[in-house]
Amino acid sequence: MTAVELCDVSWGPKGGPDILSDISFAVPQGQIMAICGANGAGKSTLLRLIYRHHAPRRGTVRLMGRDIWRISAPEAARSLAAVLQEQPTDFALTARQIVALGRLPHRRGWGAGLSTPGGEDAAIIDAAILRMDLTALADRPFGTLSGGERQRVMVARALTQQPRVIVLDEPTNHLDIRHQLELLALLKGLELTVIATLHDLTLAAEFAERVLVLRDGRVLADGPPETALSEATLASAFQVRAHIDRSGDTPRFSFHL
Repeated sequence: MTAVELCDVSWGPKGGPDILSDISFAVPQGQIMAICGANGAGKSTLLRLIYRHHAPRRGTVRLMGRDIWRISAPEAARSLAAVLQEQPTDFALTARQIVALGRLPHRRGWGAGLSTPGGEDAAIIDAAILRMDLTALADRPFGTLSGGERQRVMVARALTQQPRVIVLDEPTNHLDIRHQLELLALLKGLELTVIATLHDLTLAAEFAERVLVLRDGRVLADGPPETALSEATLASAFQVRAHIDRSGDTPRFSFHL
């Protein structure tokens, strides 16, 4: 079954030109896809269409086979979780309380969002905190955490949603090397559909089964890393001369003006 599908999607701000044009692709369940491209290529905008922040100007975005704008926000949130680049630091909540917010789409009744999580919810929250190595930070105010710690909290919140699709905008930003590798290994082991923007092409090549490269709001390449991340594609996408050394276990990228 297809988890996420975009059919001839275009989007731009009200009264402005298209930022994304004629985007079409389908992501099957369980696939890991990286979205790459230069700054301004439309990567974050594309994610906003996928996680229901922007409605397309033209075309359709489908989640689990259904038009994402024809289902309710809570229903969409039970299937898809998003982890964004920047998080507010003025939450008057602890890390544990932020993680617990991921259970809201699954709860029912007036005041459910304000009540203390019950047994099953509490177990799911505790498991996500443990999985993201946050136990020692769980009762700290969110705003006192470092950027990397906050990022791990937001991933834990996404895990508590128990989604079928997880969308991440530059998930390795703010993380040290160890936590970058641990996070990507965790995402690969979730058996979920994962769609992530990544600046680091080496990480994208190692992490993703499929890479979509954007240039000027259009799809420039879409395929396995070894074909999508070709020297010709990267030269066009980033307007540089690109060289790829494939002599080792992982490709090494170098660029020149």
